[in-house]
Amino acid sequence: MSHHRPHPITVARWHPFAAIPALALVLALAWPPPAAARPATYVLDPVHTRVQFAVWHAGFSQALGTISGSTGTLQFDPDDWTCARLEVSVPLQRLELGDDAWRRATLAGRLLDAQRWPQAHFVSTRVEPLDARNFIVHGQLTLRGVTRELPLQVRFNALKRHPLPPFRRTAGFSATATLSRSDFGIDAWSSAIGDTVELRIEAEAVRSARAGQQHGADADTDADGAGEREHPDVIAPAPAAPDTTAATPSAPCPAAHAPAPSPPPSEEPAAP
Repeated sequence: MSHHRPHPITVARWHPFAAIPALALVLALAWPPPAAARPATYVLDPVHTRVQFAVWHAGFSQALGTISGSTGTLQFDPDDWTCARLEVSVPLQRLELGDDAWRRATLAGRLLDAQRWPQAHFVSTRVEPLDARNFIVHGQLTLRGVTRELPLQVRFNALKRHPLPPFRRTAGFSATATLSRSDFGIDAWSSAIGDTVELRIEAEAVRSARAGQQHGADADTDADGAGEREHPDVIAPAPAAPDTTAATPSAPCPAAHAPAPSPPPSEEPAAP
């Protein structure tokens, strides 16, 4: 007579770490994806934004003039400059040449005609990144009622919290450009004034507090300047060349660059 021993019942032991992979998967599925970065809005500081121009004076030397008080807005994401947008108005009546008579002649009807056209207006159409620091901002300049394409060679200097009150996050830029004054209908005194005008622009733009509030927190008022970016090398890596073989084209900037508008109504001359 054989005796059969009952098989022992094996009870699996639960290990507390066994549930970690499953828990991580649940959290990954439940956690919302990070929000896509949106361009922040910066307002030009008219005190620290200045346009300098140089033009030949009868072949003897280059006359230098400056214009202060420019106003406008800049929208950009430092990680994607291709969607940046710039719009600037330059008050021609703020022109300085170091001599009142020379200034009046430059602003008069035969040259800038600033009484009739008191502002120059620039609107970007696209931004072409060259490397981490340098860009070409393509746009349209309206001067003396005439609109022409004008590329700006822009160098990005810094993006950080300003060291003085109210400690707002500030972006700094330097830019150069060259234009032909005759392209804008300014062709008087060609024997005494050169046609080529060289522009140098120094600009600072301050982060809009309203934009910070809309994003839930104002980065301008970080207590210790957390996330402060001192050098453009860290801010924006050099963009890779576009892949023309990709099957899916990159998404366009959301209304980042609309066609340049007509000059502001205040610039239109009165009907004769």
